[in-house]
Amino acid sequence: MTAGSPHGRAHIVYAHFEPRSFVAAMRDTVADSLVAQGWVVTCSDLYAEQFNPVAQADDFAERRNPDYLVYSLEQRHALEHQALAPNIAAEVERVRHADLLVLVFPVFWFSMPAILKGWIDRVFLSGLFYGGRRVYDRGGMVGKRALVVTSLGGRQHMFGPDGIHGDINGMLRHVLQGSLAYVGYQVLEPFVAYHVPYITDTERSSLLEDLRASMHSLNSRAVLGMPSLDCFDEELHPLQRA
Repeated sequence: MTAGSPHGRAHIVYAHFEPRSFVAAMRDTVADSLVAQGWVVTCSDLYAEQFNPVAQADDFAERRNPDYLVYSLEQRHALEHQALAPNIAAEVERVRHADLLVLVFPVFWFSMPAILKGWIDRVFLSGLFYGGRRVYDRGGMVGKRALVVTSLGGRQHMFGPDGIHGDINGMLRHVLQGSLAYVGYQVLEPFVAYHVPYITDTERSSLLEDLRASMHSLNSRAVLGMPSLDCFDEELHPLQRA
């Protein structure tokens, strides 16, 4: 928890190209709600900041192996030698100091925008966020929470065990489990705004009020179940149950 704040520090990573979008309104609702509760809030606006999502050799000022790029190994080397590109280092520091990470984005093709995927690729450093058996409940971000706030065009009845698209958490498993939980975050139930492009302004305002209420009740929000290394052996084979 951040000194001087009753709640701590929150970092929002926002990925939408339209400043007047509903997703931007969700970002502002998240930020305003947290600030009103006493959180210290920072934000990365990936499109406005023209964040480069492409992992590349230039991400490192000094290379462990200049002849062959293994990105995760170079991340570890750069972390040890303070050789990260400045824009990556700045993002890493924002995330390291946050007790709560909130990703705000629209769903594109059952996924997140490419710019946000690239942000994860470049910022979730091997050796700091994860590495070897330092994953899930032993990952580098253990003790911190993460929340996905997203919108999409589909109707709510299209999602779920019997819905045409399947369960929304399954659709977003690559970010909920494969990214956030993998590096140790306690992942809260995502907030999903459905059918946004096709509903009225009144209905959109109601969704924002629901989001505001959700941000004021984070401590009671459901936590998604994730793997625990206590259930696996040293080679990550599942342990036999009695």
